[in-house]
Amino acid sequence: MQRLYDFIRRHPTGVDSFWAVFLLGISGMTIVVGGAGRGGGERFAVVPVVIGLSIVVALRRRAPEKMLLLAIAMGVVQLVFGVRPTTANFAMLVITFTVATVGERWASRLALTCSLCAAGLSQLRWPNQDPGSWAQKLFIVVVMTVPFVLAWVLGDSMRTRRAYFDQLEERAARLEREREAQSKVAVAAERARIARELHDVVAHNVSVMVVQADGAAYVMDAAPDQARQALETISSTGRQALAEMRRLLGVLRTGDVPESGEYVPQPDVEQIEELVDQVVQSGLAVDFKIEGTPRPLPSGVELTAYRIVQEALTNTRKHGGPNAGASVRLVYFDDGLGLLVEDDGRGAAHELYEDGGADGAGHGMIGMRERVGMVGGTLDAGPRPGGGFRISALLPLKPAS
Repeated sequence: MQRLYDFIRRHPTGVDSFWAVFLLGISGMTIVVGGAGRGGGERFAVVPVVIGLSIVVALRRRAPEKMLLLAIAMGVVQLVFGVRPTTANFAMLVITFTVATVGERWASRLALTCSLCAAGLSQLRWPNQDPGSWAQKLFIVVVMTVPFVLAWVLGDSMRTRRAYFDQLEERAARLEREREAQSKVAVAAERARIARELHDVVAHNVSVMVVQADGAAYVMDAAPDQARQALETISSTGRQALAEMRRLLGVLRTGDVPESGEYVPQPDVEQIEELVDQVVQSGLAVDFKIEGTPRPLPSGVELTAYRIVQEALTNTRKHGGPNAGASVRLVYFDDGLGLLVEDDGRGAAHELYEDGGADGAGHGMIGMRERVGMVGGTLDAGPRPGGGFRISALLPLKPAS
């Protein structure tokens, strides 16, 4: 059944042509049966009228305005040559519905006007042989007019409904484009922010290298061991600075914030506990635990971990509800750092975390994914079984190749 419906939708003109042939056949049989009672002019014009009305049905959706004019012309021919109504006149009802549905406004109004006049003109041209009062004749005219008016009203209501759905689709497409544009702006802004932070990290490491180099030169002769230790510090710090620089080169830096000339270290993993204490003081219950053996991590990984926890707790306060609680887990693996932030609140709407997510102002989920992708990690965000929201991330200790 679905295949038949799909075929009909794909071939509307073919379906209309089938019904036109069917209508032509029925009308032809009517002409043959009632041919003896027709006058000369009627016999001459009845065949072109039937063919013309059949063409109206066949091409009604391909050229509705032209077919309406053709149907009106056939009606005029019927009135002039006295061709009495036949089965083919059903095409006038069909074209009235079609024009009201998909035709131009002028054609729709013309179809309604002709529908209101057709029955009256038919009664005047072919009056009933039985004598009757004007009320009876008026009743017949009304009965013959009602189907045409109903066809026009139904078609016009379908036109209004289609226009409404088209407007809804256009609005949805426009909102989707606006959302994509906002997401792109949020990604660019977050990358610029990440670039500035990494710039500060690299600058801080270079400052440490300069200080250590000056100290090594100062104690080179008096304390060779201290100088050697300083050189080792310079070496490790330089490697870390190079790793951060590689990440920095992959992030667009807008430079819209003026440089102060003084660089300070960005937040690290050790400051997550201070962040949790601040959140607890603001009224959100947070359970914080560290698993594994804490050890120094690359600055970019520590900064990413801090920002993820910060944004996750912020989202809990914004979307979790008044009585929500949260838990933060830091797990040190041999080759990475695991983060798990959960809450038991009401959670966030689906559109806030799907396809990157956008929370309206901060675009926090976009920032999380950008940061995790920058260090080559993975991020999973979504509703937690039993209620609430969960954010888990795995940050490798080595940059992705």
